Amino acid sequence: MKAACLRVAAAATAVVTSLTSCGSSEPTSADGTVTLKLLIDNAEATVAAAESVVRAFEAAEPTVEIDTETRPGGAEGDNIVKTRLSTGEMADVFWYNSGSLIQALNPSQTLVDLTGDPVLANVQESYLPVVSHQDKVYGVPAGTAAGGGILYNRKVYADLGLETPRSWAEFMANNDKVKAAGLAPVISTFKETWTSQLFVLGDFYNVQAAVPAFAAGYTANKAKYATTPAALSGFRKLAEVHAAGLLNDGFGSATLDNGLKLLAEGKGAHYPMLTGVMPALIEQYPSVKTDIGFFGIPGDDPGTHGATVWEPAGAYIPASSEHVDAAKKFLAFIASPAGAQAFSEGVAPTGPYRIKGAELPEDVIQVAKDLSAYIESGASAPALEFVSPVKGPSLEQITVAVGSGLTTPAEGAAQYDKDVEKQARQLGLAGW
Repeated sequence: MKAACLRVAAAATAVVTSLTSCGSSEPTSADGTVTLKLLIDNAEATVAAAESVVRAFEAAEPTVEIDTETRPGGAEGDNIVKTRLSTGEMADVFWYNSGSLIQALNPSQTLVDLTGDPVLANVQESYLPVVSHQDKVYGVPAGTAAGGGILYNRKVYADLGLETPRSWAEFMANNDKVKAAGLAPVISTFKETWTSQLFVLGDFYNVQAAVPAFAAGYTANKAKYATTPAALSGFRKLAEVHAAGLLNDGFGSATLDNGLKLLAEGKGAHYPMLTGVMPALIEQYPSVKTDIGFFGIPGDDPGTHGATVWEPAGAYIPASSEHVDAAKKFLAFIASPAGAQAFSEGVAPTGPYRIKGAELPEDVIQVAKDLSAYIESGASAPALEFVSPVKGPSLEQITVAVGSGLTTPAEGAAQYDKDVEKQARQLGLAGW
């Protein structure tokens, strides 16, 4: 990333920060060098990974330079991506969610079709469905898989003589012992509303184990959260930990950083979260490489314990790019063992890659080991958003209300069933 100047450009109503070279803004220089724009979210881990990948790519491909822009995450970032795609002002390559969220981007009109392209040569076939739309492939994996479940402090567990729970009853019993020790049993950070969703979204392994056809029925408008006990369970778990007084003080105004600090310092034992947040902790708290572990959200039956997996984000090329060939070179590098190694050098991987021949480093952090064990044993399932295009935009507000005791689980589930209707109709899904 040949970045010497910092400029700020408006995109829709949001601010996008761009790290660019000083001098000419022309995309192709007199010597034939092509400059690609790359848009990523502004999370510290994403930026570190992108910087490492760009450096390695530019060293391997000296005729292509990359200028990297950052955007906010969450709903604000979603709006920036959609706006820039719709106006033809998207960067030449952008990193964005895989799964249900790309369905709302109108991929057949806004993205370059990569179906059958050599760019996909190293991509594991099992990953392709999550970057596909109407049987066309539009992206490659940018990063590693992540687990959605419970991050826990292993030192707290050792000090209190606790064992990793395989059932919800065991989890709640552990919480009682943590509370008796004067620590926060379950960390919640509802100031950043997206963090409130994990008890619901991370519970999908248990939903699929109980109702294997739920995703298909949900997509066809035949299965609902409010009327499927296994699906409603995630909302009930969210409400139960609040009703039992297990949350940290000030959970309604706490941020992700606050939550991670409580976990790292051992002042809180459990944090319902994605393993992908871990790299942000490592520089400040090196011990979390081994002190923080991961387990899937427990269900009722310890014999069917497993974990929900989030597939890697995707790297995509917009149809508006004037440098598709150069952009494909960049995507091919991202989706190669060399690209995966560059990712690992930039940020600690928190799960396995979806790239053939890509291996995790020997000193991989504990949460990645724990997640890989679930995947390798077959005790894992992709999150619902990777097997169904239906995901409502208001879940994070609904789960904040349920997790704060303001809305009952049944009411929250019914609200979410209503929330997804508009998106399903916009996607033109049958049955809606």
